[in-house]
Amino acid sequence: MTNMLPISRRELLKRSGTGFGMLGLSALLAEESKAAVSSDPMAPKSPHFPARAKNVIFLFMNGGPSHVDTFDPKPELKKQEGKPGKGGKYMASPYKFKKYGESGIDVSEIYPHLSKQVDELCVLRGMHTTTPNHEPGLLMMNSGAQQPIRPCLGSWLNYGLGTENQNLPGFVVLCPGKPVVGPALWGNSFLPGIFQGTHINNSKIDPNRVIAHIRNNHLSGGSQRRVLDLLQALNRRHLEDRDKDQKLEARIQSLEIAYRMQFEAQQAFDVRQETESTQKLYGPGEFANGCLIARRLVERGVRMVQLYYGSGQPWDAHGNIMDHKRDAGKSDQAIAALISDLRQRGLLNDTLIIWGGEFGRTPTAQGSNGRNHHNTGFTVWLAGGGTKRGYIHGATDELGVNAIENRMDVHDLHATILHLMGLDHTQLTYRYSGRDFRLTDVHGNVAHEIIA
Repeated sequence: MTNMLPISRRELLKRSGTGFGMLGLSALLAEESKAAVSSDPMAPKSPHFPARAKNVIFLFMNGGPSHVDTFDPKPELKKQEGKPGKGGKYMASPYKFKKYGESGIDVSEIYPHLSKQVDELCVLRGMHTTTPNHEPGLLMMNSGAQQPIRPCLGSWLNYGLGTENQNLPGFVVLCPGKPVVGPALWGNSFLPGIFQGTHINNSKIDPNRVIAHIRNNHLSGGSQRRVLDLLQALNRRHLEDRDKDQKLEARIQSLEIAYRMQFEAQQAFDVRQETESTQKLYGPGEFANGCLIARRLVERGVRMVQLYYGSGQPWDAHGNIMDHKRDAGKSDQAIAALISDLRQRGLLNDTLIIWGGEFGRTPTAQGSNGRNHHNTGFTVWLAGGGTKRGYIHGATDELGVNAIENRMDVHDLHATILHLMGLDHTQLTYRYSGRDFRLTDVHGNVAHEIIA
């Protein structure tokens, strides 16, 4: 009898083309399918303790919005205007502030819509970070480290909690282009590749063909499923011989989610399915559509959605702080609509909204009426997700230079976000290169005062 030599996967697929070969693989496929389901790294996981929030929407104002022109008024700047300060001469805000809501929180005139939602906000005025430069500032705010190639917040959340909808990515990033640094801001680094963010350019979404490159125009859904089951079974047998090859595991998972996405992603990203009144509530523009898509994604179980305001660094107002009025104007209505829409649908309690940039801007002028980068005191606000409503936490000094009360660095913010999601930041670790890593490194304190 002639010795039977192993055949390649290509040869096996060729011989199985008539369908006969599939019979012999049926039992194998069934077992492999069960194994794939049970070992799915994106399956929902139990938190360390009862969570206050299930989902996160991070509205990232890349470039660095000025705290003294948005949510932290400083009347003393008017008195000191023109006098020398660190990095230039003090400059008062050109915008008027007013107290709103029952909480009486001060909001700049550039946010007329958001000011009506102020009683939902938890304003963190005592934020500070390590450096006033964009690249390390962006990396720190997103991944808890100034150096590149560390897992970002969204990747850690999906690693710790999985996601509730297996037909969509657990971490979606909406950005029209890319900010400084780019994909590293939503990267998985040494975590398994399935946990990286899925970037969607929300300025180029075709409502008739949302994610064109994953749609198969030649095979029916059932045929695709059978082909993919065979391919995945072969890949998993290959994986067994490669001693937990993370790149191969990520590819296996990406093929699976790509197959499922082509059916549900089309619906999730198509804002035309919303009522006319809802679309009008959010207003026009790509950021407004991004906010509406974010709501549609979290209500479908996506763990985290990060929405960047724009490509590059649009809030980087070196030359003219009046540019903040432009940028706030393009986002104000949509942010207010997102808060009210989530509340109306009963989703705000389970969804944590984060607003902020990588740092703030100086109380002093750069040039005639611009502001430079500023890291020693700035503002981030939260809403929903178990945070206190209509609450101010922390403060900067009378000129807005330094955070002086209830100071929070980025590690503290990350620790608090993880806590609201039911995760102990000291226990959410991943062993890599001989040591345990975590989002907060060896730092971070939960700000229990802001939790309702």
